[in-house]
Amino acid sequence: MKNQSEKTAVGMFKSSTILAFVTLVCVFLLAGTWKLTADKIAQQHQQAVLNSLNRILPVTSYDNLILNDYIEISAPGFFKHSNPVRVYRARKQEQPVSLVLQFTTSEGYNGDIDLLVNIDTNGIIVGVQVTKHRETPGLGDDIDSRRSDWISDFTGHSLNSPDSKGWTVKRNGGYFDQFTGATISPRAVVKAVRRALEYEATNRQRLYQLPSEAPEHPQTDNYHGVVQ
Repeated sequence: MKNQSEKTAVGMFKSSTILAFVTLVCVFLLAGTWKLTADKIAQQHQQAVLNSLNRILPVTSYDNLILNDYIEISAPGFFKHSNPVRVYRARKQEQPVSLVLQFTTSEGYNGDIDLLVNIDTNGIIVGVQVTKHRETPGLGDDIDSRRSDWISDFTGHSLNSPDSKGWTVKRNGGYFDQFTGATISPRAVVKAVRRALEYEATNRQRLYQLPSEAPEHPQTDNYHGVVQ
């Protein structure tokens, strides 16, 4: 009887050991798979961000690893949104070239509109891009460069061009076109771009000088061509 009990105990011990070993192997395999997948997802995210930046930031205009060179600011009273504003700094031979402000306005017809606004060291707009919105298809969504070229009209303008009265849509006496049947969406973007210009003009030197808040080495290669 004792021998039988001992055999049973030994058998249970062997089974438990094998089960523990198999479980451990599975944990290591899952961890390895997650690590490989996480790295790939991170790289894809970096490339997506870079693609968005390079649609309004000429790739020949800078030589720094721009994903390693950004700060985040909180100015809800100024930008009228609680989301932080991320500011990417483009440099060439370590000299400032332009700032790309990534921020959100809540004044769209259907809510939040996410934007990128690239402003050079003279306060002139290099480019503007709407990266996310929920505006009405066929009406307000002409703010999206995939729908129309309306957004390109900001390029070359500054705080003084047009003057302060011109920084709204034509229906309100301003410079910028509205859309047929839709005024709120373009008006919201015009106001948001104006705010970006005002903030940049007031804080330009500080925005270039603050230390980067990027995690260590998120971008390790100088790959800044746009991948379609």
